[in-house]
Amino acid sequence: MNVQDGISPFPRSLPDNCVEYMLFLLDDALEPRGALGELEEVRRTAMRLCAATAGDYIWQRDCFQLQVKRQDGLVFLHGTTDYGDSVEDEWLIVYLLHSLTTTFPSLWARVFDSDGEFLLVEAASVVPEWLSPEIDSHRAWVHQGKLQLLPLSASSGVKRSLALAEAVSFIKLHPAALVHSPFVESEAFYRLEKYPGAVKASMHHALATVPRKLAYILHQQPAAISPAIEAFYLRDPVIMKPLMATSPDLHFPPTDLVTVSIKFTKVLFAQAKSQHFAAPPAWSGLIQSDQEVTDRAPEQEPKKAARLELGMKITSGFEMLAANASGKENRLAREFAILLEDAEEDGDAALPTDENIGSWPDADREDDEAWLDINFQDFENELQGRRGEADESKNGFGDAKTQADLRKIVSRFEDFLNDETAGFEGADLNDMDHDNDSSDDAEEDDDDNSSEDEDKAVSFDEDQFDKMMREMMGLPPEDGTGISSGIKRSGLHGTASCGSEDEGGEEEEEDIRQLAAQMESELKGLGALRLDRNPARGKALEPTDRAIPPDKGKGIAPADEESEDEEVDIDYNLAKNILESFKSQAGLAGPAGNLLGMMGMKLPRDEDEDEE
Repeated sequence: MNVQDGISPFPRSLPDNCVEYMLFLLDDALEPRGALGELEEVRRTAMRLCAATAGDYIWQRDCFQLQVKRQDGLVFLHGTTDYGDSVEDEWLIVYLLHSLTTTFPSLWARVFDSDGEFLLVEAASVVPEWLSPEIDSHRAWVHQGKLQLLPLSASSGVKRSLALAEAVSFIKLHPAALVHSPFVESEAFYRLEKYPGAVKASMHHALATVPRKLAYILHQQPAAISPAIEAFYLRDPVIMKPLMATSPDLHFPPTDLVTVSIKFTKVLFAQAKSQHFAAPPAWSGLIQSDQEVTDRAPEQEPKKAARLELGMKITSGFEMLAANASGKENRLAREFAILLEDAEEDGDAALPTDENIGSWPDADREDDEAWLDINFQDFENELQGRRGEADESKNGFGDAKTQADLRKIVSRFEDFLNDETAGFEGADLNDMDHDNDSSDDAEEDDDDNSSEDEDKAVSFDEDQFDKMMREMMGLPPEDGTGISSGIKRSGLHGTASCGSEDEGGEEEEEDIRQLAAQMESELKGLGALRLDRNPARGKALEPTDRAIPPDKGKGIAPADEESEDEEVDIDYNLAKNILESFKSQAGLAGPAGNLLGMMGMKLPRDEDEDEE
């Protein structure tokens, strides 16, 4: 089955959170016999570049890897990496591929993930209109550090996806026909500007109290922290059973504890730090006693309990990992299983002493955790693109790169909202989501024509609608008329402007007036239009019975005072409804909060009445 048969092959999709990449050597002077040797040289260079750039980096799940692959008569280097929750792993791979293409002039790289051509997704605001997500497959390539796009002519002018063999063949035959846009490239490679410095910036060191055996294994293999944190973060109930047993047989019992500095990525540290985890039975007594000591003398050991809790989480993760580490596909998990087996065979004699641990590099290193704290005021200022004068000396919300990314997102969203060319139907899709089914298109055209005819027959009088709403809400009308008179004037106006209407229009207008009067009567009977919460208070506001204080009633006409009282009643009901709506949001986004935010008003957090 191929594209030439008129039937598109079933697309192969990647698992979630996976990135796939391919490297091709497209050189006419390269003989087929020497292609494998050249590809192997590229692979070795790539591994050296990865070791030099990310030698101490901890990958979330899989690392950068390349193998020779044959597909559709093509020979190339191929790799797939599961980056889990760490998007930084994906962009580190893009940086490595980008650097490789500058080293080898005839090297072409393609990278995509479960979302498709994510480089084009990054540059969605500046990509050509014809390059829609439905046809962008195999059209984005990296060559000599530049982003090259295969034009529509690569598919003979037809808007469809390309097969891998088609794309490679077009590059070989028409390399000069590829499109290079500096605007698209700058947007697509925007995240690469922070590399290679972002590799070190993404690491975090923290002190934790763990068993000595575990400290020894982590010193031998620091990257083993990744599968252990993942096991702790996911917490398979079957694997947790031995850990939560009353008399567990543990690989790392909470005895002979030492405090060491452990290296994480910021993603891994946040996953461990943010999780609420009840201490297993073997740790519960130790955690509770340490907490009591800390409560009695907080000034002496302010961070001891936090380090012990973090160590408990890390140790629990390694216990879960050890339950089936040998059977996992993860290379780090299998290496950890081998180290654990060797450590148990050698016994405690092979474990390091306190003096040995103190001599390890960065043995007492503890990085600042302030990046975990989010100042919502700074966050809102960044969303607004401004910073207070008092905060100009501070770094603001996150680092400079985070602020730039956030402002970029907000500016794009504002541009979208401020697009005056968009009609009432919303964004212009530019044929992005239109399928090729002609029958469906014909039906949609018929529906559009019928809907347009219906729209032409409908008119909307904004002034009349405003008057009707004011009457229904109990507000005093601007011209002193009610619903019935307003509708009557509208009907007369419509009759004058449309003299050719049928005589049945008058009957419809009479029905509308009766319906409006009936609805108004029912609402008044139910008290829905009553503005005063206290009927006695409403009677007190009548002009005949109203008592005017002697010090405040002089010089004011009775009608003015009545209107002022009515305005107070209206404001009270309006404020009451807004506050009830805001409270029903339960701290989440909602219409009341959004409306007040647009007006520049901020309501305090609503606490429960019991807490007050």
